[in-house]
Amino acid sequence: MTYCVGVLLNEGIVMASDSRTNAGVDNIATFSKMTVFERVGDRVIILLSSGNLAGTQAAVSLLRQRSNSSQPAKPATGLWSARTMFDIAVIVSDAVRDMEQRDGKYLAASTTPFNASFIVGGQIKGEPMRLFRTFAEGNFIEAGVDTPFFQTGEAKYGKPIIDRVITPATSLADAMKCVLVSFDSTMRSNLSVGMPIDLACYRRDSFQLTIRHRFDPGDPYFVALSKQWSEGVKAVFRQMPDVPTDTNT
Repeated sequence: MTYCVGVLLNEGIVMASDSRTNAGVDNIATFSKMTVFERVGDRVIILLSSGNLAGTQAAVSLLRQRSNSSQPAKPATGLWSARTMFDIAVIVSDAVRDMEQRDGKYLAASTTPFNASFIVGGQIKGEPMRLFRTFAEGNFIEAGVDTPFFQTGEAKYGKPIIDRVITPATSLADAMKCVLVSFDSTMRSNLSVGMPIDLACYRRDSFQLTIRHRFDPGDPYFVALSKQWSEGVKAVFRQMPDVPTDTNT
């Protein structure tokens, strides 16, 4: 399974993904679901993938091939030549559609049908930061003031935490902590999501990644964060008033 999060803030963008693709007693695999396209001073584009691994990897490979091709191309057909983040979302969606048209009919009757979706965030010089969520069908939606974050995969365990903390005015530092806590809560409740966790932070108008870090199992910071969050929740719970026992009120 998968858990991916993208957060759009006034200060920048925070994106994170787990690396587990299979879960079982003897069938666990690790693949990075984060892909970064960075040209310092010009653009930073971060992709988080979810769905069928073969489908998402094929789509990313197609994006790389089209972006690095030396053949003359129409505008906005490659990630390096796109002029806006909206164009980027269209390019990613087109790649997913192209791979679905190639493979979908062969996978339709299998136990692993074609399914590839992405969270796409970043900034191109000359335009604002933007965050999109693409779907397997090839359409997409954009984050805004009312919805400043997107999740894919096992979203239900981490969403209540993000809902309570994240607003556009949240700082990058607090957003990174919040996102990691949402991963900790998700992993405690669902074995199909697991480490390593890939985290990327982009500061508005910097046009280069501010932070990119992989949290492996046993990472000292993540262990300390998880412990402090658990102890903090228990401490707040103990301070809450007891349920009234007087049935006459």
